[in-house]
Parts: sequence; structure tokens; C-alpha cells
Amino acid sequence: MSAQQYNKLFDEVIKKYHVIDNVDQPFENPYNKDSFEHLLYRKNWIDTVQWHYEDIIRLPDINPNEAIVLKRKIDASNQDRTDMVEYIDSYFLNKFKDVSVKKGAKLNSETPAWAIDRLSILALKIYHMKEEANRESASDDHRAKCQAKLNVLLEQRVDLSTAIDDLLADYASGEKVMKVYKQMKMYNDEDTNPMLYSKK
Repeated sequence: MSAQQYNKLFDEVIKKYHVIDNVDQPFENPYNKDSFEHLLYRKNWIDTVQWHYEDIIRLPDINPNEAIVLKRKIDASNQDRTDMVEYIDSYFLNKFKDVSVKKGAKLNSETPAWAIDRLSILALKIYHMKEEANRESASDDHRAKCQAKLNVLLEQRVDLSTAIDDLLADYASGEKVMKVYKQMKMYNDEDTNPMLYSKK
């Protein structure tokens, strides 16, 4: 798959979510569980739900108790997001495991999956900025400003997609070597977050 195909799949997920447009709606992945598409679909669904969690928690009149529950959901979603990134990187590690790395091959500052993570979020920004650029109840000035922002986001998606394709090509040819570090997040871990282990 190319990054352009990733974008098409992400757009498909976001469109599917907005048919019901509810964070509590059931999730169904249409792709085979052993496929790369399955990972991408799941990843973007997590991002899409979390995008809307973040909208809800910013409601000025939100009930404080509901906000606490929602904050826990956001924390869990962040962990799911990180887990999915690591699954995607594992896919690439396996894909390139037999490549003969060239002498002097360099590391990249971010892994393919973290770049794809940014591409997934970018798809959400594009969808919602497009909504604002076309919102009939908004002023002409608002729509024009949002259209200008949308144009930048679309250009950014082209550039990021090209960079991802180039990075994967470099891995496939041995020009770069892939190395992955686990995120080792501490805030959800009862053994590393002092606010949690002090309560044991």
C-alpha cells in the first residue's frame, strides 16, 4: 500500500463514523484481522473517537463527574492509540526483517507508524476543517479563513504522504535501518505512576 491508499482508508473510516456520529457507537472492522488494512482501520477509528472525546470534554457546561469519566476514557484511548502504533511498527519490522542493510545506513527520527499516526490525525483535521469551510451558518470571513487552512492541510498531507513513501522505500532498499523503541508510557502504569502506586 502507498500512503495515498492510507489516506483513502482513513477517509473511509471517518465517513463511516459520522454516519452515526456518536462516541459510543459499536465498532466493526470490515478488513480481515490479519491484514495491514485492519490495523490502519482500527488505528484511525481510535483517533476519530478520541477526537470527539476531546470535543465533548471542552463543553463549558459539562458535568464535573462526567468530565472525570471522560478523562479516564481519553487516557485509555491514548494507550490504545500507542498500542496500535506499536502493532503497525511491528508489521513493518517483520516486512523488512530480511532486507540487507547497506553500510552506513542511517536511522530515521520517527518510525513509519508514528508518521502514519500523524497522517491519521491529519485526515481528521481535513475532514473537520472542510466542514467549517462549508458551514452555511458561518460568516463568509470564517469560511474563507477555514478554506485557507484547509488548503495548507491538504498540501501537508501530500508532503507527509510523500515522506512516508520515501521512508518505506529507503527501508526496502536498505538505505535506512529500522529501529523501534517502545513508548513505555508511565501514567497508566500502577508500578510507575506515584499517584497510583502510593495508593496500593
